[in-house]
Amino acid sequence: MTATMRAARWHGRGDVRVEDVPVPRVGPGEVLLRVSWCGICGTDVEEFRDGPVVIPVDRPNPLTGQMAPVTLGHEFAGTIVEVGEGVDDLAVGDRVVPDICLFCGECHFCRRHEYALCVSWAAIGLHGDGGLAEYVKVPARMCVRLPDEVADDEAALIETTEVAVRAVRKAGIRLGDSVAIVGDGAVGLITLQVARAAGATTALLLGHRPARLELARRLGWATATIDTHDPGWRQAVADLTEGLGADVAIECGGRPEAIQDSISATRKGGRVVLLAVIGTPIPLNTWPIVEGERTVIGSVQHHFDEDLPIAVRLLASGAVDVRPLITRRISLERLVEDVFAAPPAGRSADIKVLVSTRVAAERS
Repeated sequence: MTATMRAARWHGRGDVRVEDVPVPRVGPGEVLLRVSWCGICGTDVEEFRDGPVVIPVDRPNPLTGQMAPVTLGHEFAGTIVEVGEGVDDLAVGDRVVPDICLFCGECHFCRRHEYALCVSWAAIGLHGDGGLAEYVKVPARMCVRLPDEVADDEAALIETTEVAVRAVRKAGIRLGDSVAIVGDGAVGLITLQVARAAGATTALLLGHRPARLELARRLGWATATIDTHDPGWRQAVADLTEGLGADVAIECGGRPEAIQDSISATRKGGRVVLLAVIGTPIPLNTWPIVEGERTVIGSVQHHFDEDLPIAVRLLASGAVDVRPLITRRISLERLVEDVFAAPPAGRSADIKVLVSTRVAAERS
């Protein structure tokens, strides 16, 4: 193995560099992965455009001991090339996907198995070096072996599927429920499928990009799609839900108006799960929440022992199909030019961009 590798490092706002860095050295309980594919998340683009958002710049993260510059990338899978001391249930050559959410294991929330609420939480690819590199080290206990039914490129979307699994779990979806998914990005399209797998029989996709709405209809993920740019969209939701509104709405849009739209899409007594991150204060009419006794729930991160295994099984079984969402594949060397520095219009057709580091690895 070479002593150095190529990695996409965040140095500051508007400053991501693909550069040579040392190959990580594994410690006890860790494994080293050769990354196969890594997906680009909206969070990565936000850190480039508006950061630092969560990347530590003033002091090291208490769990990872790292601060900027940091290697980006939290949607990845790979093959184990080295195992650390004490790892006896994984082996070199295993294809695995890791959970990227780290926790202390000692605080009030961790002791209650509420790892997502850990007071010292961190994420690989944001608070510590991630998968936009040839190699990445991860905790062995956070890894799940990939079944043969899940291809390497599909595995890069398992982290997004975990996000959806946790949101659907928090929503408490029951067999026969009606669900409105607000937002037609990758997260929304996967959450739509997970909601169907959980038992939703009426699944509405609310968005504003015709090609994505059509995709969800054509593949049978949505029982109906609604363009929220249409002034009559609220009546359309009512017409499809016996005049009541959906039992559950899951907000995946990441736009300020999507939160109010999610509330409007639910029935009285319904549940709203807020999933997307909106980093600015927004005006909100709380009367529909109070008058309709609606429940608003936050969902963040995911659990390695609950959500990750389910996400893997959903892909392996075909209950969730991520292949139609992969719209572009690029090399690590083209990442900045083709994604981060590209004008928004140039990214508008993308649902999920995957980055390969294999050419760089084979060159070394």
